[in-house]
Amino acid sequence: MSFRQSLILSRVLLLVIWALSPLRGFSQKSWSKIIPKVSTFSSPRVSDLNGDGTGDIILGVGRLEFMACDSAIIALNGKTGELLWKNPAKDQIFGSALLKDLNSDGVEDVIIGGRVGELQAINGATGKVIWKFDKKTKSEKSKKWYNFYNPQLVPDQDSDGLEDIIISNGGDVTVKPYDPKRPPGKLMVLSSATGKLIAEAMMPDGKETYMSVSVSKHSSDNDYRVIFGTGGETIGGNLFVGSLKNILAGDLSSAVKIASSPNKGFIAPAVWVEITGDGIPDIVANAVDGRVLAFDGKTLAPMWQVKIPDSEAYTSIAVGEFTKDTIPDFFVSVARGKWPALESTEQYMINGKNGEVAFKDSIGKYQTSTPVVVDIDEDNQDEVLMSVNYENLNAYGRKEFFNTLVVIGFKTNEVVELINSLPGHNLSSTPWIGDIDHDNLLDIIFCSSNNKYRTYSFDGMQVSLVKTDIKITKPIRWGAYMGSFYDGVFHSELK
Repeated sequence: MSFRQSLILSRVLLLVIWALSPLRGFSQKSWSKIIPKVSTFSSPRVSDLNGDGTGDIILGVGRLEFMACDSAIIALNGKTGELLWKNPAKDQIFGSALLKDLNSDGVEDVIIGGRVGELQAINGATGKVIWKFDKKTKSEKSKKWYNFYNPQLVPDQDSDGLEDIIISNGGDVTVKPYDPKRPPGKLMVLSSATGKLIAEAMMPDGKETYMSVSVSKHSSDNDYRVIFGTGGETIGGNLFVGSLKNILAGDLSSAVKIASSPNKGFIAPAVWVEITGDGIPDIVANAVDGRVLAFDGKTLAPMWQVKIPDSEAYTSIAVGEFTKDTIPDFFVSVARGKWPALESTEQYMINGKNGEVAFKDSIGKYQTSTPVVVDIDEDNQDEVLMSVNYENLNAYGRKEFFNTLVVIGFKTNEVVELINSLPGHNLSSTPWIGDIDHDNLLDIIFCSSNNKYRTYSFDGMQVSLVKTDIKITKPIRWGAYMGSFYDGVFHSELK
């Protein structure tokens, strides 16, 4: 039986999305919400904010760089798509939210960042600001702050009973692309309750950073290990493993450099995932120069490497069990060409056991959205679900762009389109998959722009919820950007 036949038999292709109109299919609970005059680089997060038993959607949006937006952080009702609340920001909020109940009201609150030092904590129930990062501290008013990337939780450092956050800050947009004189990035520990700075440490190589950190507890010494990277599209960089203790001491010079790239950096978040069988999480990361790298978590020694020719990687890695063994495998989508001339993408599935490429395809036009993973046909072997852009020429020879969702099954290496395409483009928003209303059926949340003539536009977008009748037969471990727990960790203990 082919993968396509299996999908048909399990009735997963019964939904249709009609362009620029509400979702129409056999499920009346599906919806699509059009949000005018903005677009997004952020990926959806889900939490029940209004107490109705259904998860709601939290998202960062914005206008063009350097433009303020009165709705840069939004929450949408998971049942209807209607706006629950919105908050302004001085520039794009491109990060994806960390969720943590900061005020003990039983509702998760939102911590989310973006360009030029924008970082906010927002009351999830009301939308009111709990705190904004203070870019003008009393002692260092002249200090410059750059982009804030995705935060992660670490143990309480200021004795207020709440876990605090670790976050990276870097990337000066005013510096020209090939100018090597760039301000160094830093890692910071902030109070989750107030946003106040607890500790900071500069990049050990003095370079910029664009990478969200991934954090794992070290079993041998009770410290927390932190993966971070430096460099960018045009500047070389390094991949490091440091520790929370290093950052609290204000010194990352003892961090271990596990990889280098002379002409490109490390941008996409790395993942912690156990593939050696010793019970210690290992490291898998993308380099912008088109390499996928695996390292032993105990020794930090290289394990295997896959070099994808003529490519650059700005997406993170999707983790799942795509082969017959129980060792996690990896799926990456990379851009063909050299920045800024990036137009198409290629996809690779890599066997986690030995680093061998087990699947290769070239699906869609350029984007930096990361795939997600689910066992969609109940065969106890995972499939990939991913956002895909493609283009057509209309009757007048003008390019038109469309966005869709596809599923890739690795038993037959077949690609199946799940929905009818929407006019528009998705540059970097990773879909969310899971069970938003606890009915044990798969739900899909995804974003796309409304402009079918431009790939980089901020003149309108839509957020869509697709209700499927696909049964969830096991925990979804990689159902969002940086995984289902938003932390860059593959939780193998979930069975």
